[in-house]
Amino acid sequence: MITLQGLTKRYGDTVAVDGLTLDIEEGRVTGFLGPNGSGKSTTMRMILGLDRPTAGRALIDGRPYASMRHPVREVGALLDAKALHPARSARSHLIAQARSNGIPVRRVDEVLDTVGLAKVARRRAGAFSLGMYQRLGIAGALLGDPKVLILDEPVNGLDPDGVRWVRELVRAQAAQGRTVFLSSHLMSEMQLTADRLVVIGRGRLLADTPMADFLAAGASASVRVRTADPGDLDSLARHLGAYDEVSVESQGGEPNEIVVRGRTAAEIGDLAHRLGVRLHQLHSVPVSLEQAYMELTEHSVEYGTAARARPQVSAGPVPTATTEV
Repeated sequence: MITLQGLTKRYGDTVAVDGLTLDIEEGRVTGFLGPNGSGKSTTMRMILGLDRPTAGRALIDGRPYASMRHPVREVGALLDAKALHPARSARSHLIAQARSNGIPVRRVDEVLDTVGLAKVARRRAGAFSLGMYQRLGIAGALLGDPKVLILDEPVNGLDPDGVRWVRELVRAQAAQGRTVFLSSHLMSEMQLTADRLVVIGRGRLLADTPMADFLAAGASASVRVRTADPGDLDSLARHLGAYDEVSVESQGGEPNEIVVRGRTAAEIGDLAHRLGVRLHQLHSVPVSLEQAYMELTEHSVEYGTAARARPQVSAGPVPTATTEV
């Protein structure tokens, strides 16, 4: 388990990480999210003893990383996949890590095979693609068969098959009881991978919750409704307007279709039945991690553009007009 206790990092007047306190538990994949400049990489560096906290502390199974005699056998980390000598082969790079941590050399060949680099193990790493660098970095993280994995953007540069492989790998590691802590800006993949989410903004903790709870508490769910007749749609919308919390978004080019927020598909279907409105479509649109994340971090973007549009529903035409009813 990783424990952060009031973890803080200042660079002069800039507060990069501001009093983070949380537990990252074993047996699950914990996703680490936040806008650029939010303090994610700094937090991971402090956990690994690469940056010294201004205040607070980071512990791994109750100990600071720097106190570990053979750290690679206890914590596997990937922060920068290209942080290696480009003239070394993949195998030589891992052998150096293995020997400095008392790990048998045969383990090097095992992890190279696991990450799919066995055939290029003796090739100079400097000739690798970004995806191959990532695979080699993951091999290094797995080398000591550690109980804790810390991975910063592990799917960068990987093709779809590689992204799926990383997902299956980290979930398998968590299923074996390991602590897995990983960051990514690929929201759709994080939604498939993580059991729990930690979200920070401007160095402060914004959320620490199971994925399902984060989605449920985030962006408003919506229902897509299509009727046989535009007049029926107007009647339905007027009756929905009796509820202050309901919003209706008309769809460009689709006069018979709306997206409703604030009511469930069952409630809308019952209302349509009472009104005698014939429906051609009644479809619940699930909330995406991207929607929920964007709403949560709306005011925590360090390098935002002049205007940050509110996320729209993920399916079908993009709404071109909105009417509150």
